[in-house]
Amino acid sequence: FFFWGGGGGGEKKPCKVDIMAHLEMEKLRRSGAGKSIAVLTSGGDAQGMNAAVRAVVRMGIYVGADVYFVYEGYQGLVDGAENLKLADWDSVSNIIQLGGTIIGSARCKSFCTREGRLAAALNLVQHGINNLCVIGGDGSLTGANIFRTEWNSLLAELVKEGKITEECSQKYTHLNIVGMVGSIDNDFCGTDMTIGTDSALHRIMEVIDAITTTAQSHQRTFVLEVMGRHCGYLALVSALASGADWLFIPEAPPQDGWEELMCKRLGESRSRGSRLNIVILAEGAIDTHGKLISSSYVKDLVIKNLGFDTRVTVLGHVQRGGTPSAFDRILSSKMGMEAILALLEATPETS
Repeated sequence: FFFWGGGGGGEKKPCKVDIMAHLEMEKLRRSGAGKSIAVLTSGGDAQGMNAAVRAVVRMGIYVGADVYFVYEGYQGLVDGAENLKLADWDSVSNIIQLGGTIIGSARCKSFCTREGRLAAALNLVQHGINNLCVIGGDGSLTGANIFRTEWNSLLAELVKEGKITEECSQKYTHLNIVGMVGSIDNDFCGTDMTIGTDSALHRIMEVIDAITTTAQSHQRTFVLEVMGRHCGYLALVSALASGADWLFIPEAPPQDGWEELMCKRLGESRSRGSRLNIVILAEGAIDTHGKLISSSYVKDLVIKNLGFDTRVTVLGHVQRGGTPSAFDRILSSKMGMEAILALLEATPETS
């Protein structure tokens, strides 16, 4: 667990910093013995989720805890049975480079109800689990927080219904939850980059670069719609990186009269000798009146005012696909390790 520093004459000596890091890691070994941790992925998938799952499982095993997969997100937590399985070291071999999530993800309506959360609590308690690692976006982590705040009342209800004993309720009186933000939108506070954002940007740039060549050949204008929901990060960064002519993002609605200004700008670009125009539009783009700006509206506007051959490309779920970038693999691995450490340090007072 530590590197060796080179000494004179080819002699190698362990660096003091590396030795200290090694000793700190050794202190963690078996520090989680007796604990059970469940990991699930929820909501829209994002490249790097598998790397995060891998890190949670292996770090959990390293500290001596039992780590369970929860298949199909919150739906698996509600359904229980075969959806909760004990993981081992080899369960996560050769997945760091895979996109998506090997344990599946689902948008679960039943978990939005108290009955669904009651079933989820029962399944966790039956497996001796009161530590949960959730990898997902805004909705997934909001649901996790609701689950945490209701935990004691859920156990009390299970006792009242005779599904668990009072002794069992006292044993698992506190639910520790750690969330990792898995979302290509980069729309969550607390982290500079969310899991999957960097990979999604790579996908977008590949498409823009490919479209640029055909647009230039045919002197076309392309309107590219990218994901992001209410966050314009993907659109903004891809526009900067590609040298796009115009950009629409939710955070900066264009002022009234933008249609004329945009067409003027695109026309000026052509008059200077450019053979193409690239317009990047975030899917949640709006004007100052809150009206959605659609890619088809922008296309029709350019055709009507400028007469340019204009096409729309909606990137869609291709942005979530493919293998994660090196950045996302490392980010997810670091987050997964820190998630386990956070669970080990959690107390009933931890918020």
